[in-house]
Amino acid sequence: MRLFRIGLLLAIIGTAFAGAAFAQKTRPRRAQPSKPPVAKTVAPLDVRAAREKVDIQRSNTSRFIDVLGPIAQEIENTTEAARRQNLPRATVERNEQNKRRVIAAIRNLRVGISELESDFRTRSSLKRYLPSIQGVTDLVASSEDMALAGKFVGAKEPLRDVLKKLVDTLNVMPR
Repeated sequence: MRLFRIGLLLAIIGTAFAGAAFAQKTRPRRAQPSKPPVAKTVAPLDVRAAREKVDIQRSNTSRFIDVLGPIAQEIENTTEAARRQNLPRATVERNEQNKRRVIAAIRNLRVGISELESDFRTRSSLKRYLPSIQGVTDLVASSEDMALAGKFVGAKEPLRDVLKKLVDTLNVMPR
């Protein structure tokens, strides 16, 4: 009887494993149609070089805006304090010197951006990207005019628009 129970137990276990083995049988896979390799197109050398220049000007403008913020606020606060009360002569002179430095920095930024926009106007391979960058020189000139008028904090707004246009141009240009 004991042998009969062991035999029955082995038969049940064997049947369970046989069923599991049958369920794991692999079926032949259908061959997937292979996709043709996608050829990556490389932008022409002029476009790649112009993209790099746009990226450099974007970086310069972004850094300039970040640095200009606290300086512009300090310049305007010191100018207002000088109007209300007598400040030491050295403080007023240092403030005037800072004003001249900021205006000179905006002019230098305008030179680089003007050259960039000029490249987009003159090179035939870049003319299709001109609408996205057009007008950045005028925006920097507007920023310079605001700084000359003593509105240093307000001079950041046109520069932010320049930054947006440069980013838009980078998004349009191929890598």
